[in-house]
Amino acid sequence: MERPDSSFEARVGTRFEVQPSAAIAAPPDSPDETSDRRRADREYDMLFGKKQSLVGLDIGSHTIKAVELEGDSSKNHRLVRWGISAPLAEAIVDGEIMDRQLVTDAISNLLESRSIKSRNVVAAVSGRAVIVKKITMNKLSAEDAQQAVYWEAEQHVPYDINDVSLDFEILGPSPNDPKQMQVLLVAAKKDMVMSFSDLMREAGLQPVIVDVDSFAAQNALQANYDFGPEEVVAILNVGSEITNINIIQGEVPYFTKDLQVGGNSFIEAAQRKFNLSQSEAAAAVRGESGGGLEMASVIEQVCESIATALERAQVYLRTANEAGALSRIMLCGGASLTPGVADFLNRRFGVPADIANPLSRIGYDPSLFAGQDVMKVAPFLTVGIGLALRRVGDKR
Repeated sequence: MERPDSSFEARVGTRFEVQPSAAIAAPPDSPDETSDRRRADREYDMLFGKKQSLVGLDIGSHTIKAVELEGDSSKNHRLVRWGISAPLAEAIVDGEIMDRQLVTDAISNLLESRSIKSRNVVAAVSGRAVIVKKITMNKLSAEDAQQAVYWEAEQHVPYDINDVSLDFEILGPSPNDPKQMQVLLVAAKKDMVMSFSDLMREAGLQPVIVDVDSFAAQNALQANYDFGPEEVVAILNVGSEITNINIIQGEVPYFTKDLQVGGNSFIEAAQRKFNLSQSEAAAAVRGESGGGLEMASVIEQVCESIATALERAQVYLRTANEAGALSRIMLCGGASLTPGVADFLNRRFGVPADIANPLSRIGYDPSLFAGQDVMKVAPFLTVGIGLALRRVGDKR
């Protein structure tokens, strides 16, 4: 089998680095274009020199979040600018862009309103078109595995291999057979990756990396928390439509799954139970209704789907002898702030369940939040922060 030709070349680090297509020849530069190119080169040197600045662009189904960080060679990071767009009104559904113009306008307006000048962005994908799977294959060098993984992927990816962008990372030897190794395989429908990249270009941006939401959230939390090597941590990124589940141990993702459960699920459940309008139900879910509605049963009903998925994941990992019992649960994403969610998971699993602060080790000027409670904003920015921490060629 020939390796699929793609303008998104899979590289180590479980994300897709965006490469220019070699199939399109560029005409000679005009003097203005030469000047623009030199300016771009200076920006590139600054980007990957001492002062690094990438914009993490979290394009969610409800809002778009932008995060700009600055870092130095010592990996000290500082939040420079951030912003959250107005609601997108179903412009994106399950990762599919339904209204491109609305989304590109929202991106442009957001970056302009927050004075974000950098055009180099990192985005992420999730949903049904993204497959993350840990596989076992014969032990090979990284170079040989680069070719062999495409043969293996055909057995595990439910799409034509020519229709996907692939990335992988060698996790280490198989615990059951020293002649084999464990590999984290990441596949995304090529048309979705290209659609997202084209969308950013339409907004005047240069996509550098296309990541995966689950790994971006993991990246953000690992930059802000010290997880012990034996600690089994479930990272739940609870968005508007989707909850990304990522169970890690020793920085290795052992189980990753996207659930079709999110903030909208709480609102819809409240609408059905109490015969409320969408806005009334949203206020009730946030604990702002003032009408004395008993929301605990609604929250628990929706959280039950998340808890069941976590329990099944634990059974799978124990059966495969890959990870022990959960040590803690870390929640992020806007819907993780829903009152009662963390408490329910704490009671259900008997382990700490906390809303993560992805800014706990990242410096920022308090004036950036204009008097807002940082912990009411930071969970929304988790994926964006994880994306902005990325560097071309890094490894997780």
